[in-house]
Amino acid sequence: MGCGRTEGVSDTHRHDNCICEVVRAIKRVQDIREDIDCDDCRTDCFLTPLGSLVSPARQRANTRVFMLLDDEGNPFKALFNRRRIHRENETANEQNKVRDCASCFSIFFRVQNVFDNCCATLQVLEPRDARGRAVDLFKHGKLDLDAVCDAVRFEATGSCVTVDLKCFCGIQCVRDVFIVCDED
Repeated sequence: MGCGRTEGVSDTHRHDNCICEVVRAIKRVQDIREDIDCDDCRTDCFLTPLGSLVSPARQRANTRVFMLLDDEGNPFKALFNRRRIHRENETANEQNKVRDCASCFSIFFRVQNVFDNCCATLQVLEPRDARGRAVDLFKHGKLDLDAVCDAVRFEATGSCVTVDLKCFCGIQCVRDVFIVCDED
């Protein structure tokens, strides 16, 4: 009994895949942004308003960052091309490291659109640490769980992936953030 279980559910009472419903809810929350206070589960994907997953104090937010999980609990990953953004306090060594990594993978996403039968366009988000430096989530081809914990900020990449949400068994919302979505 895994994902997509339909046992005991007639076709007339079948609902969309739960991951699809959660991603649709995230999209609605990103679009609405109304003011309601806290909830006990700080990473519940259904929390409103957008900004509820921001800790410790509310900040302006336009994105609920999330991860999708397969039936074994492994995060879904997607390729993105790094944007080159010069930062005032970035050292020459950090600038060279970014240039050396032209294409990277991330497990963090922002929903752009949900359409048809549980398909979605997701923007791949680049993970950043508390200082704003890029976080390399994969070491020697494997997900580095310590690096995942270092990801506390996120940037839009302009890279998108279209997915069938019925292919995932879990979703974990990470945090609400403000993402600069406009390309320079």
